Amino acid sequence: MEVPWLLVAHGSVTALVVVSFLCGQWPIFEGTFVQSINHFLTFGAYHYLLRFVQSVCGKGARDLVLGVEQYCCDRPNPILQVFYVALIGVTYFIIVQTSFEYIPGYYISGWHRYFSIVAVAVGAILFVLTSFSDPGTVTAENVSQYVSAYPYDNVIFVEKECSTCKIPRPARAKHCRICDKCFARFDHHCGWMNNCIGEKNTRYFVAFLVWHFLICVYGAVVLALILAGELKEKKVIYILTAYYGIENSFSGLFPHVAQWLLAVHNTQILLSVFLAILALLLGGFCTYHAHLCLKNTTTNESFKWQDYVVWMKRENEAKANAAALKASMGSANSDAHKAPPSKWRAFFVRSRRPTVEPVVKNNIYDRGMIRNMCEVIVPLSERKSFSRRKTD
Repeated sequence: MEVPWLLVAHGSVTALVVVSFLCGQWPIFEGTFVQSINHFLTFGAYHYLLRFVQSVCGKGARDLVLGVEQYCCDRPNPILQVFYVALIGVTYFIIVQTSFEYIPGYYISGWHRYFSIVAVAVGAILFVLTSFSDPGTVTAENVSQYVSAYPYDNVIFVEKECSTCKIPRPARAKHCRICDKCFARFDHHCGWMNNCIGEKNTRYFVAFLVWHFLICVYGAVVLALILAGELKEKKVIYILTAYYGIENSFSGLFPHVAQWLLAVHNTQILLSVFLAILALLLGGFCTYHAHLCLKNTTTNESFKWQDYVVWMKRENEAKANAAALKASMGSANSDAHKAPPSKWRAFFVRSRRPTVEPVVKNNIYDRGMIRNMCEVIVPLSERKSFSRRKTD
């Protein structure tokens, strides 16, 4: 019975760490241990590492770590690209070496050998397209067209000049400090691609996420079917029930089946769990970016709207509180000559909370799901009308 509990504990800890790292800053987790774990993973652990390195190896070693951090996080570098290629290559190599011998199997046909090659090749093509295509660089030659194509909403985007490029910054554009360029419809800088995600390569990036999500789900399902086929062909359940007298129920068979699988097919189990965890992570990213595409917004704009909503809420609360204070002072002056109310009544009567005006997000770039998706698939700068756009 120890094997299932070990798997449950491992899965629970892994899920807690992943959820805390990705979702720990969500409002729903504010003040909880999930937020504390997120803070430790994103800030605390690195801070303690720097203190440990300095205390053991001196200030020079600490400066070396900071230099490595600056190279990895503040400059274009192919580290994560190399890691991605190594991860895909090693994972596929292990699958070929350990699992292809079971294909074809009881539930798996032989064509999966060849389809897996096609699936990995398509993923590699999407990776290259996302990494090396132009995200939509804004230059002095095309800035007027971009300014005309993307109007300013005068809320989160106002007309101003990029202090680095010395050209007008179109709406929805941003200067990337890592790439040191302005990009149209800027979403974010992706370290895995060593490239920014912008107007022209958002379609490749979203396709990359969706395809790799499907690959991970496909790989996990195929490995699970291989394990199920092995159980069927080896007649494991029949042997356990007929020869060892194990009760033919899930609770009775599961510990023994799990123990047999871990002893004989531990590599397939580890690979399927690994692919399932990746599928969950990629599924979350796919859902988020699909939502952004359908709403015709970007990650950068989402953060801008967050800051704007928080600021406006504070402004509206301050105005409401000031109006309530002014009204209470006026009522106090008018009631000065009246008999004082009962202290007990004043104690138990709740004071009315001032009405705060709600903050409304007005995304002027949202033109409906179909047109929004068309804009992602065929960017404005690749349409014939773009070359004819000029600012007055």
